[in-house]
Amino acid sequence: MRLVSLLPSATEIVYALGLGDDLVGVTFECDEPPAARLEKEVVVGGRDTSGMTPADIDRYVREQLDSGEDLYTLHADALARLRPDLILTQDLCRVCALPSGHVSEALDYLGCRADVLSLDPYSLEDVLATILAVGERTKTTAQAERLVADLRKRLADVAAKVAGRPRPRVVVIEWVDPPFAAGHWIPDLVTAAGGEPVAARAGRRSEPLTWQEIAAAEPDLIIVAPCGYHLAGAVAQAATVTAKLPGLPVWAIDGDSLVVRPGPRLIDGVEAIAAILHPAVVPPPPEGQIQIVRGNV
Repeated sequence: MRLVSLLPSATEIVYALGLGDDLVGVTFECDEPPAARLEKEVVVGGRDTSGMTPADIDRYVREQLDSGEDLYTLHADALARLRPDLILTQDLCRVCALPSGHVSEALDYLGCRADVLSLDPYSLEDVLATILAVGERTKTTAQAERLVADLRKRLADVAAKVAGRPRPRVVVIEWVDPPFAAGHWIPDLVTAAGGEPVAARAGRRSEPLTWQEIAAAEPDLIIVAPCGYHLAGAVAQAATVTAKLPGLPVWAIDGDSLVVRPGPRLIDGVEAIAAILHPAVVPPPPEGQIQIVRGNV
């Protein structure tokens, strides 16, 4: 089966199921595993935002969406040349990837007959279900079931370690200018890690908040996990949070690897957050995943 992934998280799922050799096309954002971007043809491009501030990026995104423009470019010629059997995409967020409807329109225009599977999880349980869905469509059901069972075991191990301990009130900030508090599956990660998510929208789209609203939620600590950034970017953006929310401990986490992409590594995220919240019983994660920006004050 020839697979094309239009989502970084779907690319991770494909490799976790042992289907890396079947993957022929990816997006410019697919950086895990590194071979995905180095060895596969890129069929979706987008603007390089590396030199833009969070406020600049937010302004650009809003202007594009308000004008009806797409944030991503589908390279139709490359897609036709690859002749995929199955395309993995989403309708969850226009900011995160090309909507599945646009993909279907392109296939009709090109005369391609690929199937399109839209992965649209809103909760951690939904994320695990998407792994099983990909397994079913790629005839790797057994591998998918084993993977999900292993992920559930790791969640159970964390739950056992933090059971009966006080649950700190946690705000996870997905964006800093303007601030967005956690939505979709991210509050579930905090709960699974032994915390209480506040100023959050579990199972719903993330929405902007004011710094005053975040402070009014009375969090015990803040975790900065900006969408589109790894740890270094999260640490840099945490400076805004420390200035806006004095007196609170602030941690940065590798958002793209551990928090915002709905794939298998979300369980790494649960373990990393648990290490922040309950360091006495949960060992620290590998270097490069989390960093304290401001401790207890």
